[in-house]
Amino acid sequence: MGTMADLHDRDRQLARRMIAWGPSWVRQVAPAVQEAAEHTKLWWATAAAMATLGGWRGRTAAAAGVTAMTTAQLLSNAVAKPLYRRRRPPPEWVPEEKVQERPDSSSFPSGHTAAAFGFASAVAPVWPAAGAACGVSAVMVAAERVHSGAHYPSDAAAGAVIGLVAAALVRAAPRPPWRRVLWRVVMRGRRGTRAARPTVR
Repeated sequence: MGTMADLHDRDRQLARRMIAWGPSWVRQVAPAVQEAAEHTKLWWATAAAMATLGGWRGRTAAAAGVTAMTTAQLLSNAVAKPLYRRRRPPPEWVPEEKVQERPDSSSFPSGHTAAAFGFASAVAPVWPAAGAACGVSAVMVAAERVHSGAHYPSDAAAGAVIGLVAAALVRAAPRPPWRRVLWRVVMRGRRGTRAARPTVR
């Protein structure tokens, strides 16, 4: 029992320090990160860019990312939040304009973080470079959610775990038959194109 109380106290102390931590560059970057993360706009835009510019791999990565992101949001907002009601960090810790922007839902877990880590973790196995870039963005989203006073660090950590679980579920799910058929058609077309190329001497 004492260990849980200690962890709770450390969680609150770390949250208060992160909220108060305010170098000028953090104050400039945080609003942009927050705006991009709202309503998962960042991840939808990233998925659209990958699907448009990344060819078959980009479309596959985008589909996996969006599916994992949606799964993470369901696990976070529809399952975890109703099970554990937790108040947001105290208003006196947070600037007034930030308090007004906070939602009224349970602080635990962070749905924004769950969506971010779900998307990035599902993209990474398909397209490692894009997954790494998304992973950096996901960490920034998690840090911003604590820095803005919307969540405790443990809320963000739980959100990250939910995102990783969602991505694992998406990878483990059987692929729809139409995806296998489409893949065969694409590969057959590629082989035909290579066979038709003239020999360069």
